Amino acid sequence: MGTLYLVATPIGNLEDITLRALRVLREARLIAAEDTRHTRILLDHYQITTPCISYHEHNKLARRAEILAALQTGDVALVSDAGTPAIADPGLELVQACLAEGHTVTPIPGPSAPLAALVASGMDTSRFAFIGFLPRQPRERRELLSAIVDLTLTVICFETPHRLLEALRDIATTLGERQLAVANDLTKRFEAIARGTATELIDHFTSHPPRGEFTIVIAGAEPGSERKRDRQRLRAQPASATPETIASHLHQLAAQGITGSAAVRRAAQELGAPKNTVYDVWRELFGKSS
Repeated sequence: MGTLYLVATPIGNLEDITLRALRVLREARLIAAEDTRHTRILLDHYQITTPCISYHEHNKLARRAEILAALQTGDVALVSDAGTPAIADPGLELVQACLAEGHTVTPIPGPSAPLAALVASGMDTSRFAFIGFLPRQPRERRELLSAIVDLTLTVICFETPHRLLEALRDIATTLGERQLAVANDLTKRFEAIARGTATELIDHFTSHPPRGEFTIVIAGAEPGSERKRDRQRLRAQPASATPETIASHLHQLAAQGITGSAAVRRAAQELGAPKNTVYDVWRELFGKSS
């Protein structure tokens, strides 16, 4: 039985590929690529003639059987358009299918946009989380950002150029004026990393319309910031957290697209109310219909 190799490929500069990756791409029976036209540029550059088929979000079910059949007689190399496969692409499902069939899955390490942006950001690299692409829908995006507001570790995500300004506005509103690094076209000719607060970066990208592929690195919350905010709000609003006030606040958050546990946590923080009290009000308002 063959091995599925997860081969990391350059995220921009074609020189950023390992000797082992080139050998595996040459020796494999088949290469499964997210976009064969994109991968062909790399293969032609290194004179690799291994047969190549597409494997992407829209054909993954049809291609899976073909790839599993190929693994019965040889090795298959999986590559994404750029970077390490199975991160923010359908490669994960193929890995799971191969493991279920008893095939060996072997990583060939190499370029990774999240790690490249992280190490160049100047932010804490000892603890971090990668959350993939921010959701397209504003409501879902704000819910996700609300869920990470108290994380003290560095957070990394992807965003497209046409949604970047909108995402930065939501980051400013939800996470406040913490430090960010926004990297685009890493390792390419016009590589750039802009650093600053969300408000500062909104000004920057308003003047310099975003183009390319963006990775956002977000500084974590300061340790103890949630408890500090709770104490400040309790002192500032000692009598505000009545059931009626909590209900009104939850309705306002729902109108902004923030619901569920994110709304409960946000309302508790902003009103200085115990989370279990806010949760009881939320259940009374929304729980029976959810």
